[in-house]
Amino acid sequence: MQERSSGAELAASLRRELERYSPGEKLPSSRALVERHRVSPVTVSRALAQLAAEGLVVTRPGAGAFRAAPHAEAPRTVDTSWQEIALSAEPAGDQVPRSVDATGVLATLAPAAPGVIEFDGGYLHADLQPERALAAALARAGRRPGAWSRPPVGGVPELRAWFAREIAGAGGPLGANDVLITGGGQSALTAALRALAAPGAPVLVESPTYPGVLAVARASGLRPVPVPIDADGVRTDLLAEAFRASGARLFVCQPLFQNPTGAVLAAERRREVLRVVRAAGAFVIEDDFARLLGHADGPVLPPTMMAEDRDGSVVHVRSLTKASSPNLRVGALAARGPVLDRLRAIQVVDSFFVSRPLQEAALELVGSPAWPRHLRLIAGELAARRDALTAALHQRLPAFTAHRPPDHDPAPGGPYVPAGGFHLWLRLPEGVDEAALTGAALRAGVAVAAGRPYFAAEPPGGCLRLSFAGASGTGEITEGVRRLRTACTELGVAVD
Repeated sequence: MQERSSGAELAASLRRELERYSPGEKLPSSRALVERHRVSPVTVSRALAQLAAEGLVVTRPGAGAFRAAPHAEAPRTVDTSWQEIALSAEPAGDQVPRSVDATGVLATLAPAAPGVIEFDGGYLHADLQPERALAAALARAGRRPGAWSRPPVGGVPELRAWFAREIAGAGGPLGANDVLITGGGQSALTAALRALAAPGAPVLVESPTYPGVLAVARASGLRPVPVPIDADGVRTDLLAEAFRASGARLFVCQPLFQNPTGAVLAAERRREVLRVVRAAGAFVIEDDFARLLGHADGPVLPPTMMAEDRDGSVVHVRSLTKASSPNLRVGALAARGPVLDRLRAIQVVDSFFVSRPLQEAALELVGSPAWPRHLRLIAGELAARRDALTAALHQRLPAFTAHRPPDHDPAPGGPYVPAGGFHLWLRLPEGVDEAALTGAALRAGVAVAAGRPYFAAEPPGGCLRLSFAGASGTGEITEGVRRLRTACTELGVAVD
């Protein structure tokens, strides 16, 4: 982070100095810039790359950097007002608007401003990412024979076999040929939704649910139909009713450490979900995004629904991204029967295949001794950060109760403590405007996620999702809650 910041500062300094040079005149050498500004060669390289991207300098390998010639013409203004009509006009037969609200997704992807504590992210903090292991895996992968040749469309066979074992267990009902390698979990969800539901069709989703599912569904022309959940996961009595009322043939489910609530689908309900889905002649997409995110003090994880599926009703989604780095965009789609051909066809049309060097790097990573060590590390760190957030909320914001039944709270009024994942899901005090609160929180120096984007229909009340994975440590988490209390004070929100 400091290296990137120094690069931006050096670029700003050089940008001011450029006025002293004529077009085509050579800038000081990289070595001279290192000595003059007392920065590293990497910082100089970043700064020059930034100026080159802005068109202010031209770099010539072996010769150095030169001031670029000024542009002869000013950028031409483009009148795009006509697009407002084109993008909003819907043919009479359209059942679903084509506009997509990606607010919830963008909130987890946008980097926090300097000095802002990140409680709204969806990835591990840089300190928790296995950067050395990733670098070593990428280096080894690049030297593998055939690493730069075109991969099989479905993915590298060894990586497909690894995912099959991870999803269904060794000797389970899943083979390498039942798995397709995808460019991360979001790509897998997109392919599955497009393959399994026609435009305009209803798709059942948990309520609340991951905003990326809602965005993908709407972008694909589908109609998300919410099914409420409680402490034991989706309400299966309401799931059966939703299938009957909507005529849907698809249900998207996160049975393990559900995003955002952290709920785990109870064993009896897991069996009931499979029964209800099969009776409806439907599919269930099992989004198993948090399988590698169990906390150190959590129980033994239940098997996947795919491992218990005997009818081919389950389409399983898995990814390595959440447990490693947002840049390791490698995931898997698993299915059995003719649906696999449909999934493969959609994936080929969308992206052809996943980069082979990236697949080989993923295979190197999960096969190295560093991988289980990393998983043990994040299991302990996530538990510590979760406990720090829970304790700080109990001390400073006891009025922020959990969006869960009281008998599942660890203490009266305290938030539900999940045994895995990244998040706490909080219900706001009655009458609190969550949009106003998120704005005040940002002004106080902490970014939090409003609850509205997690609902397919009107929410039952104001909620917040707080992530404890993107913070640098327990001290920053405690400070983040203090800042959130400051935001509440600004708005006159009662917190005790």
